Amino acid sequence: MGVEEAEAMLVQVNSDWELIDEHHLERVWSFDNFESALEFVNTAGAICEEQGHHADFELGWGRVKAMIWTHKINGLTESDFVLAAKFDEI
Repeated sequence: MGVEEAEAMLVQVNSDWELIDEHHLERVWSFDNFESALEFVNTAGAICEEQGHHADFELGWGRVKAMIWTHKINGLTESDFVLAAKFDEI
């Protein structure tokens, strides 16, 4: 996926998502505590399993960062934006 197509799709997900180096999507969520952050990761992880498409997560106290790209091609595809939109619904 080229940068123009990625930028066109980026407007269809939450504006907190960022396109990083024309390679992956990234978003950070803030939470009041570790337990809430972990709960979010577990919910997002279940969506990944359901979709057969897996994000990378960084989990810390009150913070989660998700990074999404298609590992098979080491870049972005439409399914990455679909996964991001599903995370937006959590």
